[in-house]
Amino acid sequence: MKIGLIGFGFMGKTHAWCVDNLKYFYRDLPFSAEIAAVCASRPETTAAAAEFLGVTGASEDEIINDPEIDVIDICTPNIYHYETLKKAIAAGKHIYCEKPLCVTEEQAADIARLAEEKGITAQIVFNNRFLPAVMKAKELIFSGRLGKIISFRCEYLHASATDPEKNAGWKQDRDICGAGTLFDLGSHAVDMMQYLCGEIISVKASSQIAYPERRGRNGEIWRTNADEAFYMICKTDGGAVGTVDVSKLTVGANDELNFAVYGEKGSLKFSMMDLNWLYFYDAEAAGGSFGGDRGYTRIECCGRYEAPGGIFPSFKAPIGWLRGHLHSMYSFLSAVNEGREATPNFKEAASVQRVLALALEDDEKTRS
Repeated sequence: MKIGLIGFGFMGKTHAWCVDNLKYFYRDLPFSAEIAAVCASRPETTAAAAEFLGVTGASEDEIINDPEIDVIDICTPNIYHYETLKKAIAAGKHIYCEKPLCVTEEQAADIARLAEEKGITAQIVFNNRFLPAVMKAKELIFSGRLGKIISFRCEYLHASATDPEKNAGWKQDRDICGAGTLFDLGSHAVDMMQYLCGEIISVKASSQIAYPERRGRNGEIWRTNADEAFYMICKTDGGAVGTVDVSKLTVGANDELNFAVYGEKGSLKFSMMDLNWLYFYDAEAAGGSFGGDRGYTRIECCGRYEAPGGIFPSFKAPIGWLRGHLHSMYSFLSAVNEGREATPNFKEAASVQRVLALALEDDEKTRS
């Protein structure tokens, strides 16, 4: 499979690394894949990316319309997704797209419809689904070990907006990102809770901007126009109620996606800064003297992927952040190779976009 990579910032490099390293982590891959062409934001950055990867540098339209290209991999800022997606779908390309899918609920619904009508394989990059501890959490919940889900909490915390002297990046510019931390971290957190707890049907929300003025991307004083933190109370279609909080204002945080799910018969806890473990509490375990058999069990998930994964490095070795991205890419390309639907697909991406729109709408009402 030949992949056309559109965008070569941090995430473009991450995706390219995944494609290059699949052969080491999965035994007897039934397909081969390579980055065949790359497009960056400017001619000079495209040339530099092409030289770095050892591939052809081309424009977005040239890549999308190249009959040799099978897959379009989109790693551009949010505001550009919609038009690129429409062109790639019209060209019949399979698509791997960074989150969020688009910047409005209407755009995302349109893209999900177009992709389904065209019959392409399309996946949104919610890479955290593909960590073994998260996959184990899904297994425990859907096998009934927690019973009915009662409540949940999820937080995704960064410290990237805590320094008021730091210049804003494009993810802090609403004209480019569509929304700030809500779209960047919130899309991951909302997807995680819908993946584990069910569809979110209502949201009460409040945004926060701690530093109304800072330097913009050009170094000049700029009025902050995108949220630096977002706080949500959510209810699912199954009746569970929980919180989803995302913030880039948390001093001391690194890349902290934490969640807990509480059911009638048990609960789960996970932290991305402690990737190797999932904590499971079984309320049906016997109590007794000194606690009996009750308490949180620390499940050693590490790199225990199902075959053909988990072979390199040893499944017992500590896992890292890149491994979730790698398994996401593997799952997508496997679906393309087998001619089937990928997951999380664009319908799921549009569902997340719907929840983000509910949060923005409720926050607007609160502020007005």
